[in-house]
Amino acid sequence: MTARLDSGSSAPDFALLDQDGATVRLDDLHGQKTVLYFYPAAMTPGCTTQACDFRDSISSLESAGYRVIGVSRDEPAKLAEFRERDGLSFTLLSDPDHAVHTEYGAWGEKMNYGKVVEGVIRSTFVLDEQGTITLAQYNVKATGHVARLRKLLGIDG
Repeated sequence: MTARLDSGSSAPDFALLDQDGATVRLDDLHGQKTVLYFYPAAMTPGCTTQACDFRDSISSLESAGYRVIGVSRDEPAKLAEFRERDGLSFTLLSDPDHAVHTEYGAWGEKMNYGKVVEGVIRSTFVLDEQGTITLAQYNVKATGHVARLRKLLGIDG
């Protein structure tokens, strides 16, 4: 079992390619609060629902000072297609070998249709301006997650 992160932990460092092939590093996120969410696969029903919920809430999240970044194992070209297809205005990062997923505890054993499998554990982390985790959520549901997250963060609209 991969170790899980808690509030107060330093966010594990990373350098990943975004949907345009540019490298995004954890250090690049310092200075702004960030919602970093890990999802199984671009353009699948649950992941599309979750991404579109973030898209539809982006103005209220940004108004409260948060940027949103999604992370999956998809290659940058697929992330670009996902972003374009669904009108996503936030950054998507590619972690094909799931190394960053593992560092964040978002990769490991999970139940899928009653069977134990190894894979992406849908997870969300809120980072403060210094890269410290202020909220860590594991095994989140795609549907309704963004609304619950906004409520926990005290964000209206």
